[in-house]
Amino acid sequence: MTPPPIVFSGDDARSTNRSPARRTTGSSNDNRAAKRAPSVTTRATTRAPTSLVPTWNRIFVRGRSDAATPGNTLTSVFKAKGVQVYGCTDAKWTLIEPAASLTGITLNPVRVVSALHFRGPSWESPDDGSLVEGTAPVPAPSDTPNSIQQLLITAKTTRGPGVFGDVTFIQRLSTVGGVAPATACTAGATTAVPYQAVYRFFKKG
Repeated sequence: MTPPPIVFSGDDARSTNRSPARRTTGSSNDNRAAKRAPSVTTRATTRAPTSLVPTWNRIFVRGRSDAATPGNTLTSVFKAKGVQVYGCTDAKWTLIEPAASLTGITLNPVRVVSALHFRGPSWESPDDGSLVEGTAPVPAPSDTPNSIQQLLITAKTTRGPGVFGDVTFIQRLSTVGGVAPATACTAGATTAVPYQAVYRFFKKG
């Protein structure tokens, strides 16, 4: 989804539909048009920065805490795109590891950040080197058919004071894809299934 367009109101909206003013030197119409122009620019400049925060962040960053993680505060939100890697065990596909790139924002202060997601499950920041490894995932069905489960994950270990330092819980939400193939497989075979998800990270407080 793209951010909603900037909508002008009042005289600014009406002025965008008018035909160009006559070029009569010193006319009152020219003076009024010149005065209106800065107000349009000012309003657009003031409201445009909201478009720098992706729509999915505005959807998922509605509250700073969550009923599933009482006593904890939402500190960052990421959108992930990658694959779920499966290997063949006993003629069935078994998860080996995720491999995904994440982009998102921290909430205090608000800034754009990135991360890598891999076996553990672990999340690591290439910006500050911090890391969190999760354990004991609690599953819930995905809202999208034929997609991997949503998860509430408890942090097992953390490293560093950065974006993932002192993380207590991780949520995997809005999952799309990533389900293991239903077909039989040959021992030693591997496959990677594309998926997308939103990850939310919480800390005490």
